[in-house]
Amino acid sequence: QVQLVESGGGFVQAGGSLRLSCLASGRTSSSYTMTWFRQAPGEEREFVASITWSGSGTRYADSVKGRFTISRDNAKNTVYLQMNSLKPEDTAVYYCALRSGLTIKTMWYDYAYWGQGTQVTVSS
Repeated sequence: QVQLVESGGGFVQAGGSLRLSCLASGRTSSSYTMTWFRQAPGEEREFVASITWSGSGTRYADSVKGRFTISRDNAKNTVYLQMNSLKPEDTAVYYCALRSGLTIKTMWYDYAYWGQGTQVTVSS
């Protein structure tokens, strides 16, 4: 079993920055992909960014390219999402998800393991 715990959410004004963290524990393999999704009220869960465990592969949603950076620290089993130049439309609950394999998938139903989510609120 795999457990994911997110942290780092909060309230920030437009143009500000936040860094989210996702700690993975349990029976993780050496070949998996970790991804951030987000879900705003009344909206579907959407892909934000993904990184393979080797770190060689990353992918971003068009809406966050150039503003968000996903990274990892293998020694700490932690993935980060650095969010800069935040906009009110970035307001959502942000979820960390994990799937086995090194193919980056952007649909939520391709992921078996999820964290509890962390709220990010950006005021205008």
